[in-house]
Amino acid sequence: MKKITLTLLFIAITVSAFSQGKEKRERIKSLKIAFITEKLALTETEAQKFWPIYNAHETNIKALRQDSRQNRKDADIESMSEADAKSMIDKMLILEQKKLELRKQFTTDLITVIPAKKVILLKISEDEFNRRMFNEMRKRKGKRKE
Repeated sequence: MKKITLTLLFIAITVSAFSQGKEKRERIKSLKIAFITEKLALTETEAQKFWPIYNAHETNIKALRQDSRQNRKDADIESMSEADAKSMIDKMLILEQKKLELRKQFTTDLITVIPAKKVILLKISEDEFNRRMFNEMRKRKGKRKE
């Protein structure tokens, strides 16, 4: 029953979340917070320590994503020299390395505030949430084409 209620809530909020830009992102963020909180069954004490670490990590990852997106946007592949292409690859690899280092630090920080099992469950829950969001977006895109 709990899963059905969560799924219905998830779909209902997702439907309304795709209406406007920033408002949409905020709703999705709220959904993600609720989803993760329920999946991890965080105690009040754990939640107070967990969310600041999680939010800081999300901010750092978002910044890296924006850098990566900007690098690709600025690239003119057609007129790029081989040296420029190699330089771009190096930048891409550096960003990926930074992402990995952030993930390692994030995991290290989390283990100090929640059990290791919940850290693993967090990754599983994030992947599940992202998969659900992707499937919902794909359904919506398919409905628009019809």
